[in-house]
Amino acid sequence: MATSTPKFTIPGLSNAEGKKLAGILQERLNALNDLHLTLKHVHWNVVGPHFIAVHEMIDPHVDEVIAMVDETAERIATLGVSPLGTPGAIVNGRTWEDYSLGRATTNEHLGALDEVYINLLQDHRKAQEAADEIDPVTGDLLVGHLSKLELFHWFVRAHLESTGGALSTANAKSEKTAAKAAHEAADVTK
Repeated sequence: MATSTPKFTIPGLSNAEGKKLAGILQERLNALNDLHLTLKHVHWNVVGPHFIAVHEMIDPHVDEVIAMVDETAERIATLGVSPLGTPGAIVNGRTWEDYSLGRATTNEHLGALDEVYINLLQDHRKAQEAADEIDPVTGDLLVGHLSKLELFHWFVRAHLESTGGALSTANAKSEKTAAKAAHEAADVTK
């Protein structure tokens, strides 16, 4: 994890502030790297009647997430700390379970992704608030990420929403229960 105290940081910040910001960003770097890999996994393993729509919806967002990864890592480096982007850093630094679905229907994957995004966005908001207290530039970087992540989350949820506005995954507590709820809701509407 990016925890070493930098020998230098951005003018106007103390080295301790640079270290704290880098730690916040390293957690986001791990989460965004994991998200990009999860999205590619879904892209390769999604099946069903809406396959092509979901398959093609995911790749442009993967590109956005990869750009966020790069921005985040470069900000960590700008703060004077070495960003860690290895698979081991992701696994060792994460606080969440690995994505649990393999080959599954579009609704199942979208239901599970709803849970992924709920957790990711909650953590990203907390990180943005903590970063903004120290450095508004770093906070603003995370605001930009949130805007794109929230938009894609809406794309995911639009597939899970009824015409009456009910979300099929509303009571889910895990990826698996969200996937099951989304699958059952799709079966009812056939």
